[in-house]
Amino acid sequence: MKKFVTSLLLAVALTGCTAQPAKEHGQLSVKGTQLVDANGKHVMLRGMSYGWSSFWPRFYNAGSVKWLKDDWNCNVVRAAMGVEVGSEGKTYKENPAFAKKCVTDVVDAAIAEGIYVIIDWHSHNINLAEAKTFFAEMSKKYGDKPNVIYEIFNEPDEETWPEVKAYSEEIIKVIRQNDPDNIILVGCPHWDQDINLPAADPIKGTNLMYTVHFYAATHKQELRDRTDAAIKKGLPIFVSECAGMEATGDGPLNPEEWQKWIDWMESRGLSWVTWSVSDKDETCSVLKPTAASTGNWKDADLKESGLKTRAYLRKLNK
Repeated sequence: MKKFVTSLLLAVALTGCTAQPAKEHGQLSVKGTQLVDANGKHVMLRGMSYGWSSFWPRFYNAGSVKWLKDDWNCNVVRAAMGVEVGSEGKTYKENPAFAKKCVTDVVDAAIAEGIYVIIDWHSHNINLAEAKTFFAEMSKKYGDKPNVIYEIFNEPDEETWPEVKAYSEEIIKVIRQNDPDNIILVGCPHWDQDINLPAADPIKGTNLMYTVHFYAATHKQELRDRTDAAIKKGLPIFVSECAGMEATGDGPLNPEEWQKWIDWMESRGLSWVTWSVSDKDETCSVLKPTAASTGNWKDADLKESGLKTRAYLRKLNK
């Protein structure tokens, strides 16, 4: 069924009737260390991550997805579902129906807009039973949609790679029962910094990529070098969360180091997603409280990080 859908999407794209990225590129896969489209052509996804659904659910709607696609030129968005941290009654563990609706509202809108979308299990801890239930449901619902990417563990913190690997293998099995094709993103220890560990002991499987996260004022050349070494060993990398300030999400931007990261990702063809669509009083939240929940944001509604990220996306996603 998915092959038919992909063929149909490509056929529509070839007619010139749409410029929607997912209709242009269709089913994604991993070839060597590169993300490629249905024709085997290298593709880069660049876009925005929503903030925790359990803190900023007001932005999880079709209007904001459309605005990010039309005004910011995003070809991917990331729905960061808060698993156990968030406002009372809004985490997946406390209120799975609410959390899932946040995610599916964004996923459905991204599919309608013809862009890619990451379903992000946004947690720093292993919650195997809950994750298996969630990804079984999501892969059944969206397994025939080439737009969908699964991020199965946002940022392991103190877990070892053997622990993360064992968890990931279990979740991958669950997803692959319903969805044999779509990309799965795997995290690594120390907040997605220790990419050398999966490079030395990767998971067996197809269409797997490994996530690196950076905050440019904290993470610099050492992390780029470590990631280069992982790529050299054959590990496919996806930068599923990044931004220009300190790793706390706050503090001043470091524009020079941020530009180094952008240049580095572009030169290696790595897809990247910036954190985050939210209005918290911190540097990494790209919106001010004046921003409407459904998009139509003016320059005055954007913080410096938002203005800069939008400029990058408008320039690079053509």
